[in-house]
Amino acid sequence: MYTINCNGTLIDLSSPKVMGILNITPDSFFDGGKYKNESDILSQTEKMLSEDATFIDIGAYSSRPGAKHISEEEELQRIVPVIELLVKNFPEIIISVDTFRSKVAQETINSGAAIINDISDGKMDDNMFATVAKLQVPYILMHMLGTPKTMQNNPEYKDVTKEVISFFAEQINILHQLKVNDIILDVGFGFGKTIEHNFELLKNLSLFKSLDAPMLAGVSRKSMLYKTLDTTAQEALNATTSANTIALLNGAKILRVHDVKEAVEAVKIVNQISF
Repeated sequence: MYTINCNGTLIDLSSPKVMGILNITPDSFFDGGKYKNESDILSQTEKMLSEDATFIDIGAYSSRPGAKHISEEEELQRIVPVIELLVKNFPEIIISVDTFRSKVAQETINSGAAIINDISDGKMDDNMFATVAKLQVPYILMHMLGTPKTMQNNPEYKDVTKEVISFFAEQINILHQLKVNDIILDVGFGFGKTIEHNFELLKNLSLFKSLDAPMLAGVSRKSMLYKTLDTTAQEALNATTSANTIALLNGAKILRVHDVKEAVEAVKIVNQISF
């Protein structure tokens, strides 16, 4: 059984939980620019919480291939007021912050966030691991090959599953030495992987149980799904639910999604056959 400590609230992951995505970037691949004023942000957050999202993941820096680079200051200017707004309006909210910058991690936790979600596995800011250790917050460690700008430039692996497991084992060891207790693993679907790599990881997700850390699956409306079906992100909800169900059956404990209601329903159905 896994539990994580979020600002003093223990979250039991024995039954999988859902993390709703709130992008406040103008250029995210699916919902960029959709939530740009207080009313829209509050409305979408209230909707996700009412649909039983346990966590709300806020990102102010788009990591899609080719996205515009923004400064640390601009990222903070975008995200800190949103965290303060949400904490004020939803005092029980558990906020995860999608950032690879240690200063942003520090300031957003100070503003009321509870989890750091780092797409760069600590590699884009040498101070990230030490900062998370000092803050003593749950840390989502994601695997990415290269950087957001280069990650899809012909990614190659001899055995993607073995290489990602080996990578996680090394990083977990470093984090444990720093006394980081709550580590969540994300294989990084779409981050330096071909469509074939992504589906191989999805198929083999149960093998990551050997690392003794809860797994987060982030497949929501991603190109691995809509390109396979020759459709668009807007039309990929059914494919997302299918992939989420596979992830749950293979041991995922958190689903990071744009569509909370459907993900919560998938969890409820899979729970009916879990032993």
